[in-house]
Amino acid sequence: MAARIAVRRPRAAGDDPVDSTGRVSLLELRGLGKRYGAVTALDGVSLAVAAGDFVTLLGPSGCGKTTLLKIIAGFVEASAGDVLLEGRRLNDVPAHRRGIGIVFQNYALFPHMTVAQNVAFGPRMWRVPRPDVRQRVEEALALVKLEGFAERLPAELSGGQQQRVALARVLAVKPRVVLLDEPFGALDKNLRLDMQMELKKLLRALSITALFVTHDQEEALTMSDRIAVMERGRFVQVGSPIEIYDAPASSFVATFIGTSNLLPAAVAPDGRGVLLGGGLLLRVAPGASQAAEPVRVVIRPENLSVQRERAADAWPGVVTVALPLGASTVYEVELAQGLAVRASEPRVLDHGLLAPGEKVFVRVVNPDACRVFAPNP
Repeated sequence: MAARIAVRRPRAAGDDPVDSTGRVSLLELRGLGKRYGAVTALDGVSLAVAAGDFVTLLGPSGCGKTTLLKIIAGFVEASAGDVLLEGRRLNDVPAHRRGIGIVFQNYALFPHMTVAQNVAFGPRMWRVPRPDVRQRVEEALALVKLEGFAERLPAELSGGQQQRVALARVLAVKPRVVLLDEPFGALDKNLRLDMQMELKKLLRALSITALFVTHDQEEALTMSDRIAVMERGRFVQVGSPIEIYDAPASSFVATFIGTSNLLPAAVAPDGRGVLLGGGLLLRVAPGASQAAEPVRVVIRPENLSVQRERAADAWPGVVTVALPLGASTVYEVELAQGLAVRASEPRVLDHGLLAPGEKVFVRVVNPDACRVFAPNP
């Protein structure tokens, strides 16, 4: 069936969709849904992305991240909702006409083609004149710092170089939006960090809008302008990395983003805090919860201090595990009635490690940074 290209109409004042920061959006998702028989992969997903933003779709395996990316790219048809680019509805536009580039996790390079031929593939499909194709290939390879690799085959490249070729191939078609489906998954940790920094700088310099899929929380916090956390086919929170980390909307977000102590508790009788196991009191605002109601408290490990000296509001405990991690040390401390917490502290060179079995006191550094949730938020 022939593709139907929507006609852009002039927008009236105040008619532009905006993202959560108040800026006019380039890419807009409206109520996207996808069903496979009785299984719901996406359930009414909506998002507005401003030009030049780097937005990460973050969530566990099976939450719908890749399905959403494929719908935006045009590889999968949505069961409901719309994808719009600059106000133009893309639902019936074929993938190669959307102005959207995608970098796959396995790079998807043609093994029998040279680097230059791989990069030229997209522009040639678009019937770009041959001299312009050659220029685009040279420009794209220069952007990813692979000028001297044009005649090599993919098998002659390292993983990091193959990833650069995949990115150059996308840049050569000059997309308005780039989709990245876990492109760093096959790289070792140090190379992955280098590539994350280079990609972020490159896309920012070119003012390219990007949607990035990952299940790696640290990668999302490092790369993103905004993060959309997904669970069971829905967005459960969208915000900046700092907002997501410091003010999680649910215990799921709090425990999925970074490391957290998730502790059962009850609201104190006076309503001015919560009681942990063994009667340990934490002076933290319980929100709308009622006295004696069961709740769950989220405390980040870096918000706990472990020390030998007793301090006000500190909890007594015993060190069970000490893990030196270079610049920091992670302790596991058993408190009253078998309640255990993890604390992360900067390592001081002239201070020795606390030893397992050593009696210590655990103090919450900033009670206001703790979060209290109902049992099943």
